[in-house]
Amino acid sequence: MAFSADELRVLRRALAVALHPAPLADADVHDCLRLAGSVDEAVREANRLHAFLLADLARYRTALPGSARGYLELLQDALAAGYAPTPDDLAALRGLRALPVAAALLERCRRLAEHSVRARLAAVTPGPRTRLLALPGGRAAAQDPKPQSRPQPKSEPAPARPQPKAPRPDRPVPTPGEVFPPRRKPLPPPAARAAG
Repeated sequence: MAFSADELRVLRRALAVALHPAPLADADVHDCLRLAGSVDEAVREANRLHAFLLADLARYRTALPGSARGYLELLQDALAAGYAPTPDDLAALRGLRALPVAAALLERCRRLAEHSVRARLAAVTPGPRTRLLALPGGRAAAQDPKPQSRPQPKSEPAPARPQPKAPRPDRPVPTPGEVFPPRRKPLPPPAARAAG
């Protein structure tokens, strides 16, 4: 974005007022508002141009391989304007890598895409994990000689467990044969008994 000499004068005056507050004349206020309107219009125009460039790039990409030259030129312009290549762009460049310009652009787009993915992951990934040291009996308790004074809940005494009864001395311990009686042989079905 380029400013004219008059716009730079207004901008300089606005910055001076921002640094050293002073009352502004009505003419200066109107100049600042006009400059703000011009900047807003320039930003809107840049956004429209960017959207047109991306739509044009998509049209050329769908017409590949016949539009290879125009696509490569538009992609270079888009990358210069800060465009992050998409997987569609990488796939299109892989198909055109026989052309030296496409091969160079493929390497550049791979680096940009990798950088973009790493930046997104860094923004999403939380910081380094720390150990939980606030749990009772953890490392914090071993390192800190003064434990934190928290009111401990009063614990009720556990109910007494019933004690196992001692075997009666007048009764002997059963043998395995008494506990697990021997298996009996299965009887043949009634039809087989009648035939024999």
